[in-house]
Amino acid sequence: MSIAFPNESREYREAREALLQREADLQQLMESVAAQRKSLPPGGEVPEDYVFDRIGDDGAATTVRMSELFGDNDTLMLYHYMFPRHPGDVRPRPTSGIFSELPTDEGPCPSCTALIDMWDSTTPHFDGLGGNLAIVAKAPIERVAAFAHDRGWRHTRVLSAVNSNFRSDYGGDSAAGHPVPLLTVFKRSPDGTIRLHWASELMFVPPDDPWQNPEHPDTVEPLWTLFDLATSPRFRQWRVRHLPANW
Repeated sequence: MSIAFPNESREYREAREALLQREADLQQLMESVAAQRKSLPPGGEVPEDYVFDRIGDDGAATTVRMSELFGDNDTLMLYHYMFPRHPGDVRPRPTSGIFSELPTDEGPCPSCTALIDMWDSTTPHFDGLGGNLAIVAKAPIERVAAFAHDRGWRHTRVLSAVNSNFRSDYGGDSAAGHPVPLLTVFKRSPDGTIRLHWASELMFVPPDDPWQNPEHPDTVEPLWTLFDLATSPRFRQWRVRHLPANW
């Protein structure tokens, strides 16, 4: 099947057809990688049933165990929210809201925040199809919950691992104690054993271009995907230094 749009040149059509073939090849490769990811053998068993801080239905701080987060699912996705942000992130703090006066190094990462903004509206659809995602920050739960409310997150489960080893055990905090925006997927077997299934370890692969932003969660970042379709490749460098909109 071939298509042509008004007033395009032969040069454009030939170049577009060549790109289209590469896009088709990439789609097949992505499907193959997804199948390989799905069929990974069992990972290591979690060393403990981690306890996270959360805000209960009564508005008071309480705790929840990792095993409880699964509910009726066999899969649990936990995103390591950079809150507080990496100390090397010099982008400005929020310009409005209750956290606009918080010291920059105590506030959340703006890129992580933009990602969760997008996930929040998707969560009802994701949960409705059996998805199970929660956000794990290092900041105290009262601060995380207050920020979530300020951002208008209505569907996102926010947790704190400030009193847990979870983030350091599973790559959310580096050896120096600095936050890392890792996405982790855990599986629970019928006997209740919980194991790591997959983590976005691409984060730790050095990029070819020193200015390139780590691309490990790109397939779940609609904002950057839209920009990559609409702008030049240099956007990948530009985005490292700039804030998402509405910050």
